[in-house]
Amino acid sequence: MKRGFSIFLLAIFLLNVLGYYGVFVGLQFKNIQELQARFDDDDYAREYEVTIKVPITIPYATDSRDYTRVDGEFEHQGEVYRMVKQKLQKDTLYIVCVKDLTSKDIKQALADYVKTFTDKPVNEKSQAKSLQNLIKDYIVTSTTLESTSDGWNHVLILFAKEIALRSLSIPLNSPPPKA
Repeated sequence: MKRGFSIFLLAIFLLNVLGYYGVFVGLQFKNIQELQARFDDDDYAREYEVTIKVPITIPYATDSRDYTRVDGEFEHQGEVYRMVKQKLQKDTLYIVCVKDLTSKDIKQALADYVKTFTDKPVNEKSQAKSLQNLIKDYIVTSTTLESTSDGWNHVLILFAKEIALRSLSIPLNSPPPKA
């Protein structure tokens, strides 16, 4: 009884600290761990299996007879796929993938949760919007720009110094000699 209550309090604390984003990340992590364990035991739903053939030329590559276990994830046309195993034969890489429906559902739920903060229809009233308007209307903010380097703002101090230039002229009585 005491242990169950402490787990409940821990869950409430984590929900408070991390929010629903932390819950979704935790669910995604748990899903990945379970799928990897199933893939390692070669115990997964074969009806969602997809084999991708990638033409590849690798010099001095050796052909593999058996598949080797790999981990990875990619998304194609809205579907999430997990890589299970691969093998290289001649000039083709065969990658076996499985559709991950749970991961897709978790990502969709997270996207829907995030949309509740950003994509509210215009006709709905939102407390967040009214709080933003309150902050804009009644709390004064000012923006000032300050220079952090001397750059073009360097102050030049000019000293008053008087320089007297005299006229220097030499009188010439005749034109210069011809060469």
